[in-house]
Amino acid sequence: MSEERKLTYAQAVKEAMVQEMKNDKDILFIGQDISGGAGREQDGLTDTWGGSFGVSKGMSTLLGTDRVIDCPLAEAGYMGAAVAASTAGVKVISELMFNDFLWLAGDQLFNGAAKLKYLSGGTETCRLTVRTVMGGGLNAGMHHSQSLYSLAAHIPGIKVVIPATPYDAKGLLISAIRDEDPVIVFENKALYNTEGDVPEEPYTVPLGKARIVRKGKDITILTLSRMLYIAIEAAESLEKRGISTEVIDVRSLVPLDEETILNSVKETGHVVIVDEALPRCGAAVDLAALVSDKAIDYIDGPVKTVTSKPCPVPFSPVLENEYLPSKEDIIKAVYESTNREG
Repeated sequence: MSEERKLTYAQAVKEAMVQEMKNDKDILFIGQDISGGAGREQDGLTDTWGGSFGVSKGMSTLLGTDRVIDCPLAEAGYMGAAVAASTAGVKVISELMFNDFLWLAGDQLFNGAAKLKYLSGGTETCRLTVRTVMGGGLNAGMHHSQSLYSLAAHIPGIKVVIPATPYDAKGLLISAIRDEDPVIVFENKALYNTEGDVPEEPYTVPLGKARIVRKGKDITILTLSRMLYIAIEAAESLEKRGISTEVIDVRSLVPLDEETILNSVKETGHVVIVDEALPRCGAAVDLAALVSDKAIDYIDGPVKTVTSKPCPVPFSPVLENEYLPSKEDIIKAVYESTNREG
């Protein structure tokens, strides 16, 4: 690999798309406001909107408007077109502006793309990658701040990945684009400006492989997306209090790396699961069930979950901060799991 350089999460996502589309002329990119909009040039690139967060700004200049295609405000329509094209030999990257709109494209994705391989006895597939934005913390309100990856993970036939770092944002997206099956990549908008080491050449991060971010021996924290950074903060505070904490970025819900998760829990004997999504029927309770089912003989304390509060995402900054999991919430759960005094 080449010498690493710093990119933001957003830059890493764009680089993954540009590199894959340059290498494979059969890939199309479609979505709302990804081409056109501003009508002027900057640094030799058309200063388009590039989506709500400017991630794909300039891609239509680099690759042409016949491959970077603006779509109307009609998620069901253009996602249906993406699914149809993906079944006809075209590889499609489709941007769903916010994951809150999964409901609008749900029939096309969950009754269409997800079921094609099974319906055809494995003879047909859907080469579709859906990029979508999730997560709170930016006071975007209840219609633009949910974390709905558990909804997608519930449907057989859809792969679900949730990168937390710029390195993973590029590597997981490239893996998703090259995969034979439909993949939804959930990008947390609060992470777009975070920086990290990202190699310049294309590379892949395997779908379905968790990453041990921090080694520890007293307790395992399983986490996803932006909660990784909150979990690391909690682990550093706990280390000063004599509790050695292992932090695992699950990264992929479908497929799920059960081996890494269970091996860690068997070593530490305690687990806290941190998930920004809602508590009922979510990723946290699914992971808790996995641990309770397959590692019960190794657990020395209660399996604890730390999630958002069971209500719509508040618009008020004060209320949203209260709604989201915090470092203090994680530390409290660790003490409860290990039966220690805080």
